[in-house]
Order: sequence, then structure tokens, then C-alpha cells
Amino acid sequence: MSIQMITKEQAWKLRHEVMWPDRELDYIKLKDDEMGQHYGLFVSDQLVSVISLFIENNEAQFRKFATLAGQQGQGYGSQLLSYTIQQAKQAGVQRIYCNARTEKTGFYSKFGLLPTGDSFVRGGKSYVIMERVYAASSSTSHHDSSSEA
Repeated sequence: MSIQMITKEQAWKLRHEVMWPDRELDYIKLKDDEMGQHYGLFVSDQLVSVISLFIENNEAQFRKFATLAGQQGQGYGSQLLSYTIQQAKQAGVQRIYCNARTEKTGFYSKFGLLPTGDSFVRGGKSYVIMERVYAASSSTSHHDSSSEA
């Protein structure tokens, strides 16, 4: 098992297969994918889990976190998320957040993320914004509910 940086195109392929296989490929692309750090977890040279991290100023958002259905429940996603959170902390962010599918909030809470109270629906799925704050910030938090997890 290894975790490494991957291309946005590698991330797109797995995102599409796992998250929105019934939609066109462009549906899973993010307009700011060029700005993201894309990480992949490989098992025997097979990409099984992906996540994209976007850092801006002192905040980080992870998005499009997906693990192949046949590889779920084996801890791969947890290892990849832990690695990604560590990368964000090393970059000095004061806050990390995500748009979590409502049914996945229990999973994210294991990593210290708490619901903010902000929620939205996109593509027929319900989301809640979850965050973990590392240090007090003098700026007011801004939640962009127009972007998807």
C-alpha cells in the first residue's frame, strides 16, 4: 500500500466510477482542479482511493473523496484521509473542512470533524459542511455551499 500525488485525470477516472457513474465525466470535474493537490492510495499498483485537497490562505478543503466499492471497509479511505489531514496541518492551515454526504458524518467525526450546521442538497444528495479548527482565526469563517464534496 502506498499514498502518492496523482494527476487530476487519475482522480477523475476513479471519482467518476465511484461517485457519479450515471453522469457524464465532466460532472465530477471541479473548475479549480488545477489548483488542487490530488492524492491516491494504491494497493498492488491499483489506484483504489482518491482525494483532492485545496489550500487557500489558512484553510483547506478536501473534496471528491472516493474509494472503489470493492475496496471499501478495509481502512484504505481512513488511511488516505489521515494522510491528507496531516498534509494540510503541515501546510499550517487553521481549519480543514469538507462537504460530507449526510450519511457519512459519523465517518468524518472519527477524524475530529464536526458539523457546522450548514447543509445543502446537490444532485439529489444531502450534504452537511463539517470542519476541524486547529487555531483561533481572526477572520470570519465562510462556508461555500455551492461546491460539492
